Amino acid sequence: MKRIYFSNTHAAEDRRIRVQSNLNQKKHFRLKLPYIATFLMGLAITSTMTAQSTANTTPSDSLALPTVLKQVLANYPTLQEAQQAIIAANARVGLSKSAYYPTISLSSSYSHIGPVSSIAFPGLGTFNMFPADNYSAAINYDQTIYDFGKTAKNVAYANQNSELAKLTESQIKQQLSWIVVGNFFTLDYLQQAIRIKDDELKNLYDHLRFVEKKAATGSATDYEILTTKVRISSIENQKTDLETSLKIAQSQLNALLGKPQTTMVAVQNNLTAPYTFVSNDSLISVALKQREEVKIANQKGLLAQMRLNNVNAANNPSVDFFANGGFKNGYFPVLSTPKANYVVGVSLTVPLFDATRTKYNRIAAKSEIQSAAQDKDLTQRNVVNDVIQSYENVDASQQKVKQATLQVTQAEKAYQLAETSFESGSITNLDLLDSAVALAESRLSLVKTQIDYTVSLYKLKIALGETIY
Repeated sequence: MKRIYFSNTHAAEDRRIRVQSNLNQKKHFRLKLPYIATFLMGLAITSTMTAQSTANTTPSDSLALPTVLKQVLANYPTLQEAQQAIIAANARVGLSKSAYYPTISLSSSYSHIGPVSSIAFPGLGTFNMFPADNYSAAINYDQTIYDFGKTAKNVAYANQNSELAKLTESQIKQQLSWIVVGNFFTLDYLQQAIRIKDDELKNLYDHLRFVEKKAATGSATDYEILTTKVRISSIENQKTDLETSLKIAQSQLNALLGKPQTTMVAVQNNLTAPYTFVSNDSLISVALKQREEVKIANQKGLLAQMRLNNVNAANNPSVDFFANGGFKNGYFPVLSTPKANYVVGVSLTVPLFDATRTKYNRIAAKSEIQSAAQDKDLTQRNVVNDVIQSYENVDASQQKVKQATLQVTQAEKAYQLAETSFESGSITNLDLLDSAVALAESRLSLVKTQIDYTVSLYKLKIALGETIY
């Protein structure tokens, strides 16, 4: 049997034309490869150089961290309130010491008495025992001679209360400084992140124009254009979020500085170099000695014990000296004529019954002692936890900085390989741009890890009780 084969000459001709067209496009594209590679390498190099320069460049009027701390601590209301509390505590010290000084007063009086008692003597007449109108003016002097330690205990209690107010002020300074540090480095990161996003957007728009020109010549597709536009939209959304966060952070810093909320502020890039710490045990012992929270807990325990001592001394006897001298009428023989007079004496006061006030004050004071002991124990536990957590965060941040540095190195090498691959035609220009964007993102990640490391160092210093202001 003879076999008959049918062929479609029109289909074969179409396939030949398409193959030839593809070959021509590939040839045309390969001829343009050096120009495309040169263009994208220029974009990447420009992006890298711009990112590095902008990341390290800040406005001339930008604020340094010490300057911000100084301004905030100079006028923040909470700190001023703490300073007023110190003034009030010192005033109470002076008030308690006033018991050592005498009380001097001037008094005068007038009184009319009736009927007036009188006595009659035959042949001599009738004599009044005292005048109907009585006048007196005198200076009074009162002085506590000895109160069996009552005043001394009150003065000691007031002094320790003043020390507590000073410790509270130091604690507020430390807490306020930590808030400033967090806000400062948040601004630092957002500023650098926005600069990097601006560079990415600039390069993407340049790339979009380049792809559109290629599409006009038939060497690029609509897919490349749409992909680039999607990436631009995504980066713009990220930038919008960063700008919103930046405005919020600036508003918070203005509130700390006492400036109008809309004031534009910029901060400098103050990163801390790596630091080596000793073991956890040594750090914990240092923290328990230096932390203001522990000092305050100890001070509260001391004050609770001193309050109990004051309660026990409340019913101590007291010996007082008193004297007064002046003028008054009512003296024989002429009752209406004022005469100089004085009174001098010593008094002893012994409390016998105070309606159970001392009993219940003593119960309350003992309860405060127990509460202060529990508060001290809890504070010490929290301090230990803070030290361990901060120490581990610093260690983890150091590792992240190393990994981020390595990631930047790898991203740079990957970009160099992408350039080579693009020149050989094995990847598209979008793949090369992806590599450039990955390099920019790795640099931003490095900036974030460095800032996180610096913040964790400040947190560890606070956990150890070191002043950061």
